[in-house]
Amino acid sequence: MIPFTYNAPGSIDEAVATVDPMGPAGQGGAFLAGGTTMLDLMKLTVVSPPSLTDIQKLGLDEIVQEGDQVHLGARVTMAQAAEHPLLRDGAPVLSEALWKAASPQLRNVATLGGNVLQRTRCPYFRDNVSPCNKREPGSGCAAIGGINRLLAVLGTSENCIASYAGDFANALILFDAVVETERPDGGRDIAFDALHLLPQDHPERETVLEDDELITGFRLTVPEWARRSRYIKVRDRESYAFALTSAAVALDMDGDTVREARVAVGGAATVPWRAEAVEDFLAGQALTEEVAMEAGRIAFEGAQGYEHNAFKIPLGQRTVAKALLDVAAIDQTPTGGGSE
Repeated sequence: MIPFTYNAPGSIDEAVATVDPMGPAGQGGAFLAGGTTMLDLMKLTVVSPPSLTDIQKLGLDEIVQEGDQVHLGARVTMAQAAEHPLLRDGAPVLSEALWKAASPQLRNVATLGGNVLQRTRCPYFRDNVSPCNKREPGSGCAAIGGINRLLAVLGTSENCIASYAGDFANALILFDAVVETERPDGGRDIAFDALHLLPQDHPERETVLEDDELITGFRLTVPEWARRSRYIKVRDRESYAFALTSAAVALDMDGDTVREARVAVGGAATVPWRAEAVEDFLAGQALTEEVAMEAGRIAFEGAQGYEHNAFKIPLGQRTVAKALLDVAAIDQTPTGGGSE
C-alpha cells in the first residue's frame, strides 16, 4: 500500500476542508467510511489517494422519518438499515437488497454512503495490469474481448462494459431519492438517478461528485403501497455473491391491475438502472404472466451482449418477470381493522 495521510476530523466542515487536492497520480484524497471497498483497492494499488479522511466522528448514522419522507444518514450501516422497521416493513425491497448483499461481517461495517459508491468488480479494473479505461484513461478495455461473464449488457460503451456491482442502489433508485452532500462552498442536493455517470468518453469518472464532496445522507419518499415490493437476485451462489441479474420492483395494485409500477434492473448494467419504459408499459395493465414476460423484454431493449455474458439478456428478462409476478402475489389484506 502506498503511504497516505490519515485525518479524523470532528466536524463536516473540517472533513470537506481536509481532503487533499489532486495528487501526482491524478487522484485526490478520499473519504473513509466503512472502508470495505476503499482499503481493498488501496491494497491492490488500483487507487492511491494521497489522504484518507475518516468520517466516523461526524454522526450521520441515524434513520429518521420526517413527515412523509425517510432520511438515511450516510454512515448508517447496511445491517442497521436492513433491520429498521421503516425499511423492513415499509419498503421490503430496500431491506432485501441490503440483506442479500455481502456477508454479515461486511454488512455490520459497510455504510450506505460508501455502498452506493462502490467500484466495479470487473477483474480487469482490479488486476492493475490489463488495459482498463476506468483505471487508466485511454489504455483500452480488456473486458470487451476478454472474460466478460459478470459484466454489463445495458448502458455500455466502446470504452467500458464494467457492471455496477451494488444491490442497494438499484432499490433506492425506485423512490426518487435525493443525495445530500457537503462541499467547502456549501451543500447541494443531487437526484439519485443523476448521481452515477454512464461510461461514455470518460469511464474513469463514475459519479457527478467533486473530489471534496461528501455524501451526508439520502432523502426519499416511501409511499404506503411500497409494502408490496421485493428484490430478486440471481447469482452463482445462494449467498455472498454479486448478481448475475437482479430486479427491484414495487407495485401499486387495484386488484390485478397495476396503478403504478417502480422497476429497476441490477447486475446487468453499468450504473443503477431504472426501467422507466417498463413502468410506463405496466400502468393500467392487468399483470398476467404474458404481460410480465413482455415487461422483461422491454427492460432489456437495446442490451448488448458479449461473448460470455449474452446469457444475461434472457436471464434478466425472466428475472424482471418473476419479480413482477412475485410482488403482485403479495397478500396486502389489511390486518387489525385498518385499511389501505
